[in-house]
Amino acid sequence: MTLREKYNHAIQTAKGCRMEGSADERDGKLHFHGTVKNQEESNKIWDAIKTVPDWRNDVIGDIKVAAGATGGGAASAAGAGATSYTVKSGDTLSKIAKDHLGDANAYNAIFEANRDQLSDPDKIKPGQVLKIPART
Repeated sequence: MTLREKYNHAIQTAKGCRMEGSADERDGKLHFHGTVKNQEESNKIWDAIKTVPDWRNDVIGDIKVAAGATGGGAASAAGAGATSYTVKSGDTLSKIAKDHLGDANAYNAIFEANRDQLSDPDKIKPGQVLKIPART
C-alpha cells in the first residue's frame, strides 16, 4: 500500500477543502503541502491525517492559511496567515516562537492560538501539531 493510498481520506478531505497544493510521496514520506482558506479547513485536514495511528512517521505537513483569510469562527483566532508546526523532541514554545515569529518572547501568542490542546505553555509533546499565528 502506498502512502497516498494509506492517507486517501486526508487527500480527499484536502480536495473537499479545495486546498491549493498537493500530497507528494518521496523519500518514504508523504509531503502534504498547500494553502487553504481558513484555519478550520487546515484543522479538518490535520484531523484526517491523524486518523492513521503512525502518521508522525509518514507525513511531513505544511498546510498554510491564505493571507487575508476570514471566517472559520473560533478556529481562525490564530489569525490570517497562520501555519502549522509539528513539535519535535527538544522544542519549547520559546524556541518555536523565535524560529517562526522572530521573537522568543512571542511564545504566548502560540500558546493562546493552541488553547484547545495546551493547558500549560511548558507542556508540549513531540508530534503535537501547533498552529503558528502570523507575525504581527
